[in-house]
Amino acid sequence: MSVLATESGIEMLYKKNEQTDIATVSFRFDYGLENDPELSMMVDYLDYLGTDSMSASDFALEEYLLACEHTFSVGANTVQYSVSGLSENVGRALRMYENLIMNAVPDEDVLNNLKSDEFQARIVAKSSQRSCNRALQSYVLYGPEYVNATTMTNGQLASLTSEELLAKAREIMGKQHRILYYGPESESDAQAMIAENHYTASELQPLEKKHRDFVTTPASKVIIAPYDQRQFNYIQFSCRGEKFQLEDAPQIELYNEYFGGGMNTIVFQEMREARALAYSAGALLVTPSYKDGTYGFYAVIGSQNDKLQTAVEAFDQIINDMPCSDKSFDVAKASVETSLRTLRVIGANVLGSYLRTEELGLTEPIEKYVYERLSSLTMDDIVECQRKWVAGRTYVYGILGDATDFDVDYLRTLGPVEYVSLDEIFGYEH
Repeated sequence: MSVLATESGIEMLYKKNEQTDIATVSFRFDYGLENDPELSMMVDYLDYLGTDSMSASDFALEEYLLACEHTFSVGANTVQYSVSGLSENVGRALRMYENLIMNAVPDEDVLNNLKSDEFQARIVAKSSQRSCNRALQSYVLYGPEYVNATTMTNGQLASLTSEELLAKAREIMGKQHRILYYGPESESDAQAMIAENHYTASELQPLEKKHRDFVTTPASKVIIAPYDQRQFNYIQFSCRGEKFQLEDAPQIELYNEYFGGGMNTIVFQEMREARALAYSAGALLVTPSYKDGTYGFYAVIGSQNDKLQTAVEAFDQIINDMPCSDKSFDVAKASVETSLRTLRVIGANVLGSYLRTEELGLTEPIEKYVYERLSSLTMDDIVECQRKWVAGRTYVYGILGDATDFDVDYLRTLGPVEYVSLDEIFGYEH
């Protein structure tokens, strides 16, 4: 892989692929999307539009004839569009797609249909226990401010205009970005193809990348969201604000596999097999994905309403006083070792691995660091990891279920009880 500087000052990541005639060129814009919840709607809208000289159906046919395709994705802090297909045609397909981004003709019927679909999807989401549980978890992990900043209210969605959406598409094209190329062309030919076909503003505007951060949990509290069902979903979450520490990565990886990673873990054996307290249960110490990120620990349970207190108490017990099993430790260590030993980062994934490594401020993949130190770890290291990173934490407890079935007096022993609506956890009204 090579990291190249283009004439416009844009960085280009290049990886040669000699096995096929297929090439992919991607344009990655890294920044926070807290103020741009409309971007996902913009991407969907653009797929139904054409230009003055090419209708949407003509565009689709031309892409087909070129043996190319495009994608446009919106992540937590990244916007990326890509064009891939036959290497000899990728330049033409790129020019054609960027012309659509810059010169799309609005279609109000399409926009109204997209809005109608989104309103219906929102109604369905609030009737789904799984969707409500995901919304509550996001609310607990990232806080109400994040939910509100990344979600359009129903009123905002209804008032959204074509010009606002298409202006956002055009605005992206004037921002700083990175180019990722994976294909059979040489470095110089790939650069020439991109320079000839890629639109670049005369002066690119800088982007400040922002990450979504866990909310810290200095004090315990209980958040109850309503769902009329005989089963509850529960999450206990803690973030103390510790920043990324590379030296602890091997122990944390092995701890997660030992404690909460699968059917042979302590969580599964204790909560489901031995005590029959949960339909589903899991726990994870989340490692930051960037160098200034914070660690978070969460445990989740799905069970019957009348088992809430017993399940919470049992989970707290094994979290703070972790059972030790040499057999489970050996299984966990072998599982991690096999996973890392057989890991192959090939093809275009090399570019993604480079970017993830860079985000952590590292010069080599974290998987390599973990693998090289895994063999020396013992049960004592996992016990020490649990004591350092997990035991004695302060938690926010999020519960989705019918509050009339819960012993609220018991829940108050965990912390102050706060009731939230589905509107609040989803970020839009019913």
